[in-house]
Amino acid sequence: MAAVSETAPMGNPLPGIGVGAANGHHGELLQGVFEDRNGQLHRGLVTLPLAKLVSKATFTCAATRDLTVRPGDKAKAGLAARKTLQHLDVAEGGFLNIESNIPIGHGYGSSTADVVAAIRAVAAAHNVQLQSSRVSKLAVSAERASDAIAFDGHAVLFAQREGTVLEDFGGALPPLLLVGFKPSGARPIDTLHLPPARYDSIEIQQFRVLRALIAYAVRYQDPNCLGRAATASARLSQRHLPKQYLERVIEIAEGAGACGVQVAHSGSLLGILFDHTGKNLRQRAESVAASVQRCGFCDVEFHQINDDGAKW
Repeated sequence: MAAVSETAPMGNPLPGIGVGAANGHHGELLQGVFEDRNGQLHRGLVTLPLAKLVSKATFTCAATRDLTVRPGDKAKAGLAARKTLQHLDVAEGGFLNIESNIPIGHGYGSSTADVVAAIRAVAAAHNVQLQSSRVSKLAVSAERASDAIAFDGHAVLFAQREGTVLEDFGGALPPLLLVGFKPSGARPIDTLHLPPARYDSIEIQQFRVLRALIAYAVRYQDPNCLGRAATASARLSQRHLPKQYLERVIEIAEGAGACGVQVAHSGSLLGILFDHTGKNLRQRAESVAASVQRCGFCDVEFHQINDDGAKW
């Protein structure tokens, strides 16, 4: 979601006001270690963005060096705002306000959404629209590891600890219906306190194949290919942050003719992916929702992804 700017009319003493927004996500379709064009390995991921989850930031310029952030616990967003001011070579501070409907700590990308929204708001208040690549670099500098949500609906393989794109898949994900859920009693996870996963050579070879599957799925808008890659990535993640009943969830997905299963690789979320153009979509989605609830999962939600307003 791009930033917009509002500035006071000439002669009006009101300061500049900038508004920025960013979406949350439902974990990842793929996460692992991947080569760049020079053959160097980098940690990377492909994010599954959710349009219904949004963080909105409003930044008001002020003739002071102080930077005030509300709510007061949005420290990462405040740091991102400060780094954006430094990037823009602006000495003055201002007031940053964050409003968000994104749950915290389960893999929805709440902190990155706050950070990206804050960066966009500060830039907009100074009549600047930053490139997604610059926003991502600033986001990583503020929170050490970030997601690819600065690219909005554009699918990329993103190096989350470097803020760079390892591969641009050249378009958006195919239209999907996601049935998302998490285990009952799941506690918020502090991503930065998780030890980085260590992958062996066989897993790295598998990531190479899954990356190619994602590229194919985006190019040819193939949700089934995307689902296969996501399921394989979810299984690979089990050695590092296991999800209870993952194999049972995969069985439920296969039984309903779903495309596959995805997870938040550093969170508690799981999701079942359907082709949005498939037959009897509502019946099959409601069936898997009932099945995962019987398994003890909670907070079951339906999310339409890149559906262009189509009904299901």
